[in-house]
Amino acid sequence: MEDRSFGPIRFLAGENRGRYPNCHSLYIEGAGILIDPASSRERLLRLRAEEEVKMVWLSHWHEDHFMHLDLFDDLPLWVSLQDAPPLADLDVLLKWYGLNEEEKRFWGPLLLEQFHFRPRKPARYLVDGEIIRLGGLSVKVIATPGHTPGHLSFFFREASVLFVGDYDLTRFGPWYGDLFSDIDETRASIERLQEIPAHVVLTGHEAGVFLDPPEKKLLTLLEKPRTLEEIVAACIIYGRPREPKAFFTFGERVLMTKHLEHLQKRGMVVSENGRYRKADARTKP
Repeated sequence: MEDRSFGPIRFLAGENRGRYPNCHSLYIEGAGILIDPASSRERLLRLRAEEEVKMVWLSHWHEDHFMHLDLFDDLPLWVSLQDAPPLADLDVLLKWYGLNEEEKRFWGPLLLEQFHFRPRKPARYLVDGEIIRLGGLSVKVIATPGHTPGHLSFFFREASVLFVGDYDLTRFGPWYGDLFSDIDETRASIERLQEIPAHVVLTGHEAGVFLDPPEKKLLTLLEKPRTLEEIVAACIIYGRPREPKAFFTFGERVLMTKHLEHLQKRGMVVSENGRYRKADARTKP
């Protein structure tokens, strides 16, 4: 995948087509704004040497989007108020993921070493609905919570370019397993983005479509009562057991927990004696 330009908006393609743990970045020429500095460490080092980068914006707090933020420690950081806390404290970041103690022992060193986490406090908060003028270009800040509480998208009006961050429409779809993620808000944000009159949509990861929603598979599985461990073992999200186990088991557990909570709230799933079942499925004696 190659870099592309849409007027002054430069799309910096991430390694491996922007698949996690990589993502795509944006650079706004003239304004010197770098959004989500994680496309490629070498590419961003070259950008810093060749261009006048003036500030960094983050669409949200996740590690695959701040991975090379440490290269710009001396520049102002702008992000939403809601997503600022985990960027300032590693313990808060681990807490926001909903990790247990064993998972923290795996993720803590990884965030420091692979993702170069360094505590940062923003110089300014980006606010929903504000329009920021960047010379001949203006950008509207759009709150798109659900993936994270303060996830932001950006609509560059004159260029008719919309950057949707992690609402990327890959086969996996946006992550919604954090402590403060919300499925209903995620769906509402997707609907809001669909109303934006953009000619070009840029994403944080590889482009794609949603296929076979996980809840459909989960409801089929819950025709028979299942424990959370049995649901995790079914690998609805990832399809099969994968390594490293600590990473993928965590992902399967938190995402399935979110779906179970969502389906219970809608009255479609009930919990009895530590097991979950579809609301219209009877428990066998």
